[in-house]
Amino acid sequence: MDNLRIGEFDIKPGEQRKIELPVAKLYTDADVSLPVHIIRAKKPGPIIFISAAVHGDELNGIEIIRRLIKQKSFNISKGTVIAVPMVNVYGVVNQSRYMPDRRDLNRCFPGSSKGSLAGRVANVFVNEVVKHCDYGIDLHTGAIHRSNLPQLRANMDDEKTKELSQVFGVPVILNASIIDGSLRAAAVKNDTRILLYEAGEALRFDEFSIRAGMKGIINVLQHLGMKRKSPRKKVFKPFIANGSQWLRANASGIVNHLVSLGDSVKKGDILAEIGSPYGEVFDVVKANRSGILIGQQNIPLVQEGEAMFHIAYFEEDDQHIADQIETVQDDLLPEN
Repeated sequence: MDNLRIGEFDIKPGEQRKIELPVAKLYTDADVSLPVHIIRAKKPGPIIFISAAVHGDELNGIEIIRRLIKQKSFNISKGTVIAVPMVNVYGVVNQSRYMPDRRDLNRCFPGSSKGSLAGRVANVFVNEVVKHCDYGIDLHTGAIHRSNLPQLRANMDDEKTKELSQVFGVPVILNASIIDGSLRAAAVKNDTRILLYEAGEALRFDEFSIRAGMKGIINVLQHLGMKRKSPRKKVFKPFIANGSQWLRANASGIVNHLVSLGDSVKKGDILAEIGSPYGEVFDVVKANRSGILIGQQNIPLVQEGEAMFHIAYFEEDDQHIADQIETVQDDLLPEN
């Protein structure tokens, strides 16, 4: 098995190494680098990247990678893991979703070595990380003041991607289309199969989301034969959504939420009341179809037209899916 060359670094088979990939300089003349942790087994096998904080305020993924690397038991028997805990270092430093040039990095792939700052970061990541890899797992959260139920977004029309999605182990999978300029789009053009994990809220750690993400990554590594399989206590069947929709507020005011992430909702159910500071109810938000609540706005203030609830629709019985979500949560967060 040959050395793996990333930037100016050669990583040998059996070696574990942390490197810093130069990206650009700040106007203060300070260097900014992309932190990369590489774990190589002595035996050849698949190469997979695990990335986080493409949006700089999405912190759960950083903690997922940090905990995995920190585990003494986290080793692989073949292949290579390339972990990048902070793709958008600038955003993490500034606690911002965006790059300093106000661009969304996840709309700038594959980037260019002579493009905008965001384009240059994307270019480095694609050429030094993605192009080496057979697979990828990109870790995200909801936006600021919005939480996502742990879920996968993937191209379910590709059989291998579908297979990896099902072994990841979260209850809900969205068959999501690929957006131009996204990391997923750049990975697919490179023939790299990729899963996008969405869970939790920006600028917050969510223990359920972190544990579900860690377990999912380990499940994928075991399925690819890169890590020794451990006895599984429970096998959870994921449910593939055939569609989803955000419900928006029809009035501005103070919100009284009546449902929680993972709940099964029926058509006509009242999900929230919107009222005045004096107790008057202006309007209610109703489910227009039956489904599972997979995302919601958390702040109890809303403007008319603002997205409030993300509902996924399934062919299966919604209550059965909600019960399974609760079971997964109890499994990952036992009372003790």
